[in-house]
Amino acid sequence: MRSRLAIGLAVVLAALLVLPPLAALADGDPASDVLLGENVFYPYQPATSRSLMASLDSATAVAAKKHFPLKIALIASPIDLGIIPQLLGKPQEYAKYLDYEISFTSKQPLLVVMKDGYGIEGLPAAAIAAAAKLAPPAGGTPDDLAQAALTATGKLAAAAGHPIAGVSASGASSAGSGGGGGTTVLLIVLVIAAIGTAGALIAVRRRQPAG
Repeated sequence: MRSRLAIGLAVVLAALLVLPPLAALADGDPASDVLLGENVFYPYQPATSRSLMASLDSATAVAAKKHFPLKIALIASPIDLGIIPQLLGKPQEYAKYLDYEISFTSKQPLLVVMKDGYGIEGLPAAAIAAAAKLAPPAGGTPDDLAQAALTATGKLAAAAGHPIAGVSASGASSAGSGGGGGTTVLLIVLVIAAIGTAGALIAVRRRQPAG
């Protein structure tokens, strides 16, 4: 019986670690959680290239220091939207939804990037005008979305009066290190969930009558 319990716990833990979409479904839309602590939400699969993640993380960090704290959500597939997959292909609608989730006492400058275009919230008038002139992403891959977001960050920051020096539209930046902060937050949540699940199973097992 103990061996069966151990196997069951191992299966639960493996499922939690290998299938992040399940956590997303249980938590609403994952970007609203990640963006509370990070500047960029990256698509789950396939992984965005580390160089683009580093450049985009660096660009948003510099923008925040210059009083333009832009939050960015890159949405490549329905999985990235958690319980609201119907908003895929509707960047502005999702931007309104996400803005409600992450803005509290004041509007949070927000950029949503999908292959269909951009959604924006909380930007000053000059940045809104600049956003209307942005070229759409070259495609729908995570790298395409990250590249478009990097270019957009520079243009929106400049239009808002907070230009970012050293950010290249090719995806290179003069500062920053490897990205993946959103993934790290998600893994921490999954580990906590796994521990809680294991504890619940053990408690149930102990309550069962012997024999």
